Amino acid sequence: MNLTEDNFDNAFYLALYPDVAVHPAYQGKANGGWLHWAQFGCHENRQARALSQPIATTPPHLKHRSAGYALLQGKGLEIGALNQPAQLPVGCDVEYADVASRETLVACFPELKEQLQQFVIVNHYCDLDKQGLSLFPAARFDFIILNHVIEHVANPINVVAELFRVVKPRGYVVISAPDKLFTFDKPRALTPFEHLWEEYQQQVTDVTDEHYIDFLQAVHPTVFNDSPERVKTHIANVKNRREHAHVWDSAHFAVFMQTCLNRLAITTTCCFVSDGKHNQFEYFSVWQKQ
Repeated sequence: MNLTEDNFDNAFYLALYPDVAVHPAYQGKANGGWLHWAQFGCHENRQARALSQPIATTPPHLKHRSAGYALLQGKGLEIGALNQPAQLPVGCDVEYADVASRETLVACFPELKEQLQQFVIVNHYCDLDKQGLSLFPAARFDFIILNHVIEHVANPINVVAELFRVVKPRGYVVISAPDKLFTFDKPRALTPFEHLWEEYQQQVTDVTDEHYIDFLQAVHPTVFNDSPERVKTHIANVKNRREHAHVWDSAHFAVFMQTCLNRLAITTTCCFVSDGKHNQFEYFSVWQKQ
């Protein structure tokens, strides 16, 4: 039986695929089979993604992203999704990349231990600071997503260059950064573009301790009342967690992106923006490579 929207039989589908019938996202729901088929089974191999990745919903504070994601189609890559993968339109086929497995990552963020099953399963391992996206050829993906990662890396400009390298012409780059006015970074100074450009030219691959000391001084200043040995431990901890190395508000991140693209001679069109003034959270943008 070749299922279509017109002849779909919920009971038949669940009987055909018992693993769907017992999956927490569909079990006990009158239309559970339909929910699975509409999201996965109708447009790709039945088990290609259904049970290998967690089922997630869009949190209220991220609803503004949906209009940007609606532009995407085809095969893509999301980097650093952790437990909040992008909620993409039906028809998008996405793979996940990160620096380590979800088990290793959750060990760095023990506050997320109870959410381990919501973490995506990493398909590709890459350290943006060390090898960039060199494991992928140019023009590999129809879209690429980098949400709240760029503030953690040593060389943001190199990351931007890599994102546009691996996306196809007419493909999309989704990139966002937290607006410091709505985060714990609020007391910190903005990161000057020329500082980042200098690090790009020097091919920097490591975040220096000075960045993490700046983070601690602004966010956890009392740690410096501890002994020198304890202070070293605090610095090592935030380094292990890869806390925010760079700081922007929405206006400055917009300037960062435009200046970066101009200097790298990347021709692109900004197709969607939602900034902190409107969402009280971040600068979120979608760019189409020309």
